[in-house]
Amino acid sequence: MNEIPTRYNPKETEDKWYKYWEENNLFSAKANPAKKPFCIVIPPPNITGILHMGHALNNTIQDILIRHHRMLGEESLWMPGTDHAGIATQNVVEKAIAREGLKRQDLGREKFIERVWQWREQYGSTIIHQLKKLGASCDWSRTRFTMDEDYSRAVREVFVALWSKNPTGLIYQDDKVINWCPRCQTALSDEEAPHRELQGNLYYLRYPLLEKGLPEFIVVATTRPETMLGDTAVAVNPKDKRYKKLIGKTLILPLVNREIKIIADSMVNMKFGTGAVKVTPAHDPNDYILGKKHRLEFVNVMYPD
Repeated sequence: MNEIPTRYNPKETEDKWYKYWEENNLFSAKANPAKKPFCIVIPPPNITGILHMGHALNNTIQDILIRHHRMLGEESLWMPGTDHAGIATQNVVEKAIAREGLKRQDLGREKFIERVWQWREQYGSTIIHQLKKLGASCDWSRTRFTMDEDYSRAVREVFVALWSKNPTGLIYQDDKVINWCPRCQTALSDEEAPHRELQGNLYYLRYPLLEKGLPEFIVVATTRPETMLGDTAVAVNPKDKRYKKLIGKTLILPLVNREIKIIADSMVNMKFGTGAVKVTPAHDPNDYILGKKHRLEFVNVMYPD
């Protein structure tokens, strides 16, 4: 009988057993009507770099679940893969070539794309190696990348199918207020756009009323006076007694003398500023919602850098 070593040797033990598991296909799964299926699709790690402690925790939990269901006798599949990560990967590749004194424009489109794929080969392989070192019991024969041709084609097919058979309006075309990166020249998701809080100021602007026999003007409170050229309404809360008689009346937008209406909406906070807010649908996410709801005009005002 072999003696148990007094000290645990992870390299010797883990490499030995992981090799045994792989050589005997102990992680593989197949369609088996005789068994209950259990599947986990790994949240594909981004190829922007190497794994961190969050990945270690997340994948350990998944590994526990998949091994438990294998022990229950279920046909258990843990589907592995990596994610292209879009603009995030472009940024890290740009930083890498910047250390060579280059910009993506210096390389040109084709050469830059080549560098992105080289990055993917390097870090995609590193991530898979790291997952194996963690002992992850994925079915590695099924490893996928989110830009694999088969996957891209499947996404296109589903999109077209949903578009052509679309009674619920799940897919539609519309204009939206988005985050825009002037350096990358592309849209960014909220997760990709860094947020920071600023100590702003509240500005009070007088908007003259067109109708006679009413107050001469209504005072609007705003933190964004620079967007007033794109105003297409002033909003008040329908429960605000101060403005009940003014709902539906016409204002003159200062500087451009454009006529705009006073609208009522419960989104307006009666305690903020004067309780009357300007609505600039093309320049603010909340105003965009109000603009769509009340069918307001969208005026896109371009500001110099």
